[in-house]
Amino acid sequence: MSATRRIEVTPDGPYEVVGDVRLVHKTIVRTPEGDPVAWLTGAEIEHGTTYYLCRCGGSSNKPFCDGTHAFDLFDGTEASAESMGAERPRLEEHDGPGITVLKDGPRCHQAHFCVNRITNWFEMIPDSDDPRVLAQLTAMIEHCPSGALSYELGGREIEPDLEPGIAAVDDGPLFVTGGLEVTRSDGEALPPRNRTSLCRCGRSENKPLCDGTHVTSGFRA
Repeated sequence: MSATRRIEVTPDGPYEVVGDVRLVHKTIVRTPEGDPVAWLTGAEIEHGTTYYLCRCGGSSNKPFCDGTHAFDLFDGTEASAESMGAERPRLEEHDGPGITVLKDGPRCHQAHFCVNRITNWFEMIPDSDDPRVLAQLTAMIEHCPSGALSYELGGREIEPDLEPGIAAVDDGPLFVTGGLEVTRSDGEALPPRNRTSLCRCGRSENKPLCDGTHVTSGFRA
């Protein structure tokens, strides 16, 4: 049975959001050098109990659908392994003193929270017995919107405590949180995730997941 609150991928059309799911804008906060370090959440966007979010990238009423996909003959074919029914791949495990970082490479879309001008998540792992390094490393991972990185402490996978909701990232994807159910266009549910990013520029090669093409294509929302 489908969840009361869910996102449904419609064939070559928008995302249908059911169940009065909270919708907000989010902006990436960057250092003066341009490194992403945090999220700034804006006001809630007014919406109905059921609403439709643009998936083709062409709507003049973003983040909502205005029907442009029909006129532009949008090809929304789902291509991600998850959207074709594959199970979650075996995660890469990177062990450090007291922490294991888990990497799900196909979900990464280069949001760059895990890297800055001084270091990156991989280089920090050997020094994670330093409390300051551990705090920075886990913060970097928890800010990742795709869920491509997570971590284990004491043998338990840790995820940030996020409420079910959707955030339209400025000039970026839809950041879906809290294990909100996403169903493919054939009605089958994707594996539940606490963090995931859905394409809304219409050009991802990994639909419905974001692959970072919004950056190279110059998508503006």
